[in-house]
Amino acid sequence: MNALQRTPLYDAHRAQGARLVPFAGFEMPVQYTGIKAEHAAVRQHAGLFDVSHMGQIHLQGPGAIATTERLVSCPVASLRVGRVRYGLLCNTEGGVVDDVTVYRTGTSSVFLCVNAANVEKDQRWIESHMGAGTQLHNRSAETALLALQGPESRAILAKLGFAGGDLETLRRFRFAEGALAGHPVLASRTGYTGSDGFEIYTASGDAEPLWKSLVNAGATPCGLGARDTLRLEAALSLYGHELDDTTSPLEARLDRFVKLEAGGFLGADAIRRRRDAGHSRLLAGFILEERGVARAEYPIASGGREVGVVTSGGPSPSLGKSIGLGYVPPALARPGCRLDVVVRGRPIPARVVDTPFVGATRA
Repeated sequence: MNALQRTPLYDAHRAQGARLVPFAGFEMPVQYTGIKAEHAAVRQHAGLFDVSHMGQIHLQGPGAIATTERLVSCPVASLRVGRVRYGLLCNTEGGVVDDVTVYRTGTSSVFLCVNAANVEKDQRWIESHMGAGTQLHNRSAETALLALQGPESRAILAKLGFAGGDLETLRRFRFAEGALAGHPVLASRTGYTGSDGFEIYTASGDAEPLWKSLVNAGATPCGLGARDTLRLEAALSLYGHELDDTTSPLEARLDRFVKLEAGGFLGADAIRRRRDAGHSRLLAGFILEERGVARAEYPIASGGREVGVVTSGGPSPSLGKSIGLGYVPPALARPGCRLDVVVRGRPIPARVVDTPFVGATRA
């Protein structure tokens, strides 16, 4: 069994009393003071997450943009320098290899922020389909990533000062490079919590002093437990739960991130065929109407018959109810449909609702 990896902030987490657990091959903080308190800190103030386990794969050279356009479901050639798009790497059967964010860093360069468990898989996939004139550099080990999320995140960054631009006016899905508290960073505004915030990329050696500066400026350290409840309230897909190598992005309701009609990206033909044949399932959000907690892999039933499965679920601290996501037949995926989530053999009534469960709270 391979030893767990550690991010550059491991010592800082231990010093602050975090409970550490295995996650995607890393030893990561799941909570500090408690998931509910950390969740509330993000919704009401500002929380700080270590997401340095995420990977960064850089592509550059005269063929880099064409390569990325061919591999990713979102438009890349039209993406301006300084902007970001969410997209998917897809296989030839139309399944999802990974979901990524694409950063346009130059006229002939991009980098993909990829899921921690998929870094090596994604690198192999890209290299096996890479066009001429493209060089790949995996900079995951040398890069740290901090996520500052919540309505007070801009004010906290303003305290530290950002040399290189005005982060207060940085719009969603854009980034700026400069120095924060004296440390070179790339700061973006994409978010994975349903609250306003920033992602701060920096060199691994600068991660700990930058983390301490942000905490001293008022950010609350948060673990992956709160990150999961936050992204679930925002109904954001998690690879390995809502997405995998067999799932079409259209089944996962990610149509707006798929350039299907223009599509020349790898997997587009298969996605079109699967769409035209009619999907047997769609992702739906639901709220339990009685006491209980939906968990991943719990069966979903209708009329006493199993019809689907929960992909993500848990209590919503903001709503005070149990919520979840799961795949069900299209006819049962419409808001208002009634389902049962089978919790330890007991069917609990659930109602399909519009998502996100909790709206974005941007400053």
